[in-house]
Amino acid sequence: MLPFLGGCSSPSYVDQQLDPGLVTEIQALGDHNWIVIADQSFPLHTRRGVRTLLVDKEIPEVLNGVLNVIDSQQHVSPVFYKSRELSAVRNDDAPGIDFYRQQLDAVFQARGQADFVRELQHQSLSVILEDESKSFAVLVIKTRTALPYSAVFIELESGYWTPQKEEHLRQAIEPATA
Repeated sequence: MLPFLGGCSSPSYVDQQLDPGLVTEIQALGDHNWIVIADQSFPLHTRRGVRTLLVDKEIPEVLNGVLNVIDSQQHVSPVFYKSRELSAVRNDDAPGIDFYRQQLDAVFQARGQADFVRELQHQSLSVILEDESKSFAVLVIKTRTALPYSAVFIELESGYWTPQKEEHLRQAIEPATA
């Protein structure tokens, strides 16, 4: 069973890799919410709006399970971020990091997302997450992975309403300024 740092309601179980409670947590998220699939040392946030759950799995396995849940939902689509530092960490300094990067790349390649993962400095991602948590929910899933800069950040966007559609709507309802 998944050890929670808080309660959760009954899920509709769509992914065999993840605990049903975690599936429900993911299904409840929407546009502007964030999911962080984090390593063991990722800090426990005390800010309201940040929920932390613990899972006894490695990041690539949890990422795959989270993406299975997101893929089964029509209301959200993921935008992926990882720390820029991850590509520079040497295997001599963090044994297993090369294999981890291969596993992570394999998850993204299998979903056709390899070219769409954005890289930002880890500190920048932390600042974004801190700012977003003031208004929107952030779900942090802490894993047993013990590698530096290994967290995967997922920003959720509307799955059925794109920025282009929003722009078309705004052009249609706002008077032209000439």
